[in-house]
Amino acid sequence: MLHTKRSYNGMVVAPHHLAAEAGLSVLKEGGNAIEAMIAAASTIAVVYPHMNGLGGDSFWLIGRAGAQPVGIRACGRAAQGVSRQWYKERGLTAIPGRGPQSAITVFGTVDGWQKAFDMSRMQHDGKLPLQRLLEEAKHYAQHGVPVSRTLHNNAVKKLDELRDVPGFAETYLLNGAPVPVASRLRQTRIAETLGRLAEAGLSDFYRGDIARSITQDLERVGSPLHLADFEQHEAAVVEPLSIEIDGHKVFNMPPPTQGLASLIILALYNRMKAKSSNSVEHIHTLVEATKAAFRVRNTYVTDPDYMRTPPHDFLTDAAITKMAQSISLERAAPWPDPPQNGDTVWLAATDKSGLSVSFIQSIYWEFGSGVILPGTGITCQNRGTSFELSETATNALEPGRLPFHTIQPAMAELNDGRLMAYGTMGGEGQPQTQAAVFTKHVVHGNDLQSSVTAPRWLLGRTWGESSTNLKLESRFASQLIGALAAQGHEIEVVGEFEEMMGHAGAIVHHPDGLLEGASDPRSDGAVAAC
Repeated sequence: MLHTKRSYNGMVVAPHHLAAEAGLSVLKEGGNAIEAMIAAASTIAVVYPHMNGLGGDSFWLIGRAGAQPVGIRACGRAAQGVSRQWYKERGLTAIPGRGPQSAITVFGTVDGWQKAFDMSRMQHDGKLPLQRLLEEAKHYAQHGVPVSRTLHNNAVKKLDELRDVPGFAETYLLNGAPVPVASRLRQTRIAETLGRLAEAGLSDFYRGDIARSITQDLERVGSPLHLADFEQHEAAVVEPLSIEIDGHKVFNMPPPTQGLASLIILALYNRMKAKSSNSVEHIHTLVEATKAAFRVRNTYVTDPDYMRTPPHDFLTDAAITKMAQSISLERAAPWPDPPQNGDTVWLAATDKSGLSVSFIQSIYWEFGSGVILPGTGITCQNRGTSFELSETATNALEPGRLPFHTIQPAMAELNDGRLMAYGTMGGEGQPQTQAAVFTKHVVHGNDLQSSVTAPRWLLGRTWGESSTNLKLESRFASQLIGALAAQGHEIEVVGEFEEMMGHAGAIVHHPDGLLEGASDPRSDGAVAAC
């Protein structure tokens, strides 16, 4: 059984233990939480390559108790040369899920690392060189890591749709079959790319030799991305969205992420909270709050430059009251609405000073587009598949437009002075799991690790599943499952610890310096502390 980990000098949580240890090693050398996260983020890109990588996007929340956190939006825009007409000319009525025609948005995460690195140096006394922060990632790419069960299982599950995508077979197949669990996976081209970035600087990814290699390879395989798209990319520092509930200040990312939905769910639950977190009422209320939040998300959330209604308008007292009035505490509302899916990693780091980072990095679906570039070894994300080819759609494809993002890290300053960095991967499940962990630990007072370990639920689909029912882990009591079904929920009972439920985690910093951390038993992760 996992127990809440505690320490005083620093802590990192990641869904792979090697990434957590990479971040911790930086803290032990006197690095701050931002520097630790760059080390962990680059390492997780190597050791969990089916879920994230240099070819994806990321979002950051950086803060400490008593101060407003800042966000970094490190997501890429659609290529200037892609449009609805571009697909029509190719005989397509929808954006493909895999292959070069799904690799249509700039890879944003590396410039997020740069923005965070600059912030560390200018505002938080960061001193460690970039070469040191990329050191573990380069080592594991060069010398190899054992293939995780999740990597192997996802390669098996998606083999038919990925085996013929450029670069996939050379990287993830051995004698025509997915690389076996515990075999050594070397990524020498990624090691070379990381070495070049450490030497030339992260800007080389967008305006240097790495950028030219990336875009030349993209053009050869048929992606519409060009060098000019990368040269124009820049991560943005943004103000997080926030709500206050019972004196707790909860923060999340603004559009184009679904962070708004996460905050709406918590605000609605606060209006009608259950007496216990181990009850039918707890799950039913959160599920119905999720439906209300997702209706707002699906109708309004997109590139902020295209938003018809400011996101703050949905967080007002009047807006939350109106949504709450639409929720029945006895009956489940009809579902589904249009779902989203995706694969991601969430990590957190807190240093001795209390500086905390909540971070999420993604290539969207497992293995992204499946395209792996020969020059750099980078796996290209398929985030552009969240666009639609209907001009009336909320997220209609336009050149240079930001795609909708499921990924969004969370942070909360609690009314007793604690600062909580928390989050999860899991597409549709991210707002739901964030709400489950927050309400269990903060609202109902459960132990941090037990709040992460507890049986979970998922409304909708994730990880490429097409079903949109309410999935419950089998550790829930049969009486609770029956009661939810009686309320009208369409129930599917799944395994005890299902990866589809996400890889959650949290770090809580107390005013006296105590750190508490939790990682998800559904992942290969760990809490690394000193």
